[in-house]
Amino acid sequence: MFIGKTVAKQIKSILLPLFFGSIIFIWGIAGFFYYQATVSVSEKSQTVTISIPAGATLKKISNDLKAHNLIKNASAFRLLANIRNKQAHIQIGEYELNQSMPPMEILNTITTGKTVLHSITIPEGYRIKEIAELVAKKISINKEQFIQESMNKDLIKKLNITSSSLEGYLFPETYYFSKHTSEQKIIRTMLNTFQEKVKKHQILDQVESSDLSLHEIVTLASLIEKETGMNKERKHISSVFHNRLHRKMLLQTDPTVIYAIKNFDGNIRKKDLRIDSPYNTYRYKGLPPGPIANPGIKSIEAALNPIKTKHLYFVSRKDGSHYFSSNLKEHNRAVQKYQLKKVTQN
Repeated sequence: MFIGKTVAKQIKSILLPLFFGSIIFIWGIAGFFYYQATVSVSEKSQTVTISIPAGATLKKISNDLKAHNLIKNASAFRLLANIRNKQAHIQIGEYELNQSMPPMEILNTITTGKTVLHSITIPEGYRIKEIAELVAKKISINKEQFIQESMNKDLIKKLNITSSSLEGYLFPETYYFSKHTSEQKIIRTMLNTFQEKVKKHQILDQVESSDLSLHEIVTLASLIEKETGMNKERKHISSVFHNRLHRKMLLQTDPTVIYAIKNFDGNIRKKDLRIDSPYNTYRYKGLPPGPIANPGIKSIEAALNPIKTKHLYFVSRKDGSHYFSSNLKEHNRAVQKYQLKKVTQN
């Protein structure tokens, strides 16, 4: 009995220090990780932009944050993410972070999608290919994938578009996209903006009282957009096109020929006017099958509301404006004056 008590005391004297030592050790480790996971690196507020691509693991993200000196310990950050059950909620994109942000704030930022948004202004009259190139310079999209998405048959069918792409329906506007926004989302955003603008300006109501369908109006608007950048001329240009359509004359507008040329080098030649394409309005009467660019709302309204004139021709004065004529003889004189006449200087 005496020996048993002695052994028990000896075991107790050994285990108790180990137990309390373990507790202290665990608390020490927990305190260390708590400190590493909750205290900011410094008070510096200089912004650091971090990009999280698709497929990035929590380990890679935490290592990147540590490499940019935004957190003290990558393992502690991963532990924090798992404890908070946010390891699967991190969203792709660019984030503006700084060293004064505690790890918890950084975690909240990258899991709530507070990404950096890039401003992208699509000019009126840009073609889909030009839009793809412009957007690709700003954010991470695949140009070919963007163009492919613009030929999405389901979207085309839904909008009752009779051409083979969404050309004309990607509304020119200033947009804000994160770096990793998908091609599909960008296309749909531009389409939604087109629909919002059409509704806001009561375009559909005006189309109902027109001889043309919405698709034909957008197509005509794209011709107007490519022919002039002057607001005061849009309805006048529209008048010429409407007059020629009513007379069943060829529209004979150069931008449609340019659209039909696969690799346009900046110069239209006589042979180009003979290209066998339904977009070549020098060969085929009426409007082309679809828009040749993406027009703004002013050109769409001009297509619907031409001023009343007898003009059938116009020629560029080479200063941004145009000279309008009602007969071929007058037009030829204007061409001679503004396009063919050589200016000589001493």
